[in-house]
Amino acid sequence: MRSLGRVILLVAFALSLAGCGSKPKPSFEGTALDPAPAAPNFSLHDDHGNPVTMAANLGHPVVVAFLYTKCPDVCPVIAQNLNQALKQTAAKTADLRVIGISVDPKNDTPAAVRQYVSVHRLVSRFTYAIGSRAELLLVWKGYHVAVTPGASGTVTHSAFEMLIDAKGNERAVYGSDVTAAQVLHDLSELSKGA
Repeated sequence: MRSLGRVILLVAFALSLAGCGSKPKPSFEGTALDPAPAAPNFSLHDDHGNPVTMAANLGHPVVVAFLYTKCPDVCPVIAQNLNQALKQTAAKTADLRVIGISVDPKNDTPAAVRQYVSVHRLVSRFTYAIGSRAELLLVWKGYHVAVTPGASGTVTHSAFEMLIDAKGNERAVYGSDVTAAQVLHDLSELSKGA
């Protein structure tokens, strides 16, 4: 009986060691992507003509969102919530960046984007990326974004945001109701090495 107890103890000890060195799975507020695919690279530009690429942001966590400047409802809320996240100490420390990618190449002109950035007081780590329709189509396809012209100059589009880790892997997806708190929580999970 004594040896059976010892065997059980040794088996329990061995099982506990089996978990040593393994990283716990992150507990994301967004929908976790597992396995985490590499985020597609793209080549766009900002309102000043500076290049905007995913490759240039390697080494930093990034949230990618799809927006347009004339959006009357959801896009400004998404932009505000992501901008709020960027203002927090944890996001500054991690050097979190946000890339808002246009879904309206016709109306998202450099002047319209500058006005949008000013009106919404977007911080410098929030980049609004624009390009030609052909350039943006490649990005939409790579990120599985549906874009359809709507009534009265609106655009119906997939409204989700994606958290990409510093290695360039897609880690979590958020809905249009994304909050700064969700992004900051998930940024904390990434900082644990998950």
